[in-house]
Amino acid sequence: MEQIEILKKSLETDRPNQWKDIPDIELYMDQVISYMPRQHVGLNSNEALTSAMINNYIKKGLLPRANGKKYDREHLAYLTAICLFKQVLSVTDTDHLLKLQAEHQSINDFYDKYCEHLDVALTDVSHCLKVNMTKEELSDLTLELAISAYAQKLVCEQLLAILQEV
Repeated sequence: MEQIEILKKSLETDRPNQWKDIPDIELYMDQVISYMPRQHVGLNSNEALTSAMINNYIKKGLLPRANGKKYDREHLAYLTAICLFKQVLSVTDTDHLLKLQAEHQSINDFYDKYCEHLDVALTDVSHCLKVNMTKEELSDLTLELAISAYAQKLVCEQLLAILQEV
């Protein structure tokens, strides 16, 4: 199936920009919104980032305030991670995870680790896909991935709860 081939290739190659490749100039909100789809691996256009979402992340403390009306590399790195985390975690859990990570490292180091883990996860799941899979094999793989995603989400939430107690 051609669609499986396209998906597999995307999982193997599509990645957000590395820290060194994120613009090192400050951007206005409309430029940030225009830039961010390049950072989102696999998100649909109907899940696009909006200025209201960015302002909400700032209000909730997930994202530092803009420098005047401009956003820098740090903002773009945080937004990249936030957009992925919000697919599986609550805003509160995302906030907690980001704060835990910030306790021990710079945003640059966190973002490099984030990109490394994302690369491994996407590469690993791409290896599950075979171009000539039958409908039954695709169905079974979908079931396996859904259950695995549930189990990982469950453990992630429990670990965050444990870390809040520590």
